[in-house]
Amino acid sequence: MNKIKLITVAAAAFLVAGFTSSLSAADAGKENTITGSMTCGKCTLHETKSCQNVVQVTQDGKTVNYYLKHNGTSKDAHEAICKGGSEKVTVTGTVEEKDGKEILTPTKIEPVK
Repeated sequence: MNKIKLITVAAAAFLVAGFTSSLSAADAGKENTITGSMTCGKCTLHETKSCQNVVQVTQDGKTVNYYLKHNGTSKDAHEAICKGGSEKVTVTGTVEEKDGKEILTPTKIEPVK
């Protein structure tokens, strides 16, 4: 009887894992909104070769860096955080993973009040 329960639980877990994976793939390219601390990837974090906005978010007890793609929206918000500053912001845009990094193409950046 215990083997049947174990097999049933294992089968259910595989179904849930498969369903979750398909949801993640279906959500790719959809707009997301994150809130975190925006800083310069070059001046503050020393992780990028040129100035780039990075929004740091705490997820599951870990810091996740979202590297903002260079576009008009990210460039307009950069001056406030370059040379060592940081600002709490809410960013809306699409997220993709590239080379193990979260890349966010922002459509809107708003300071958190």
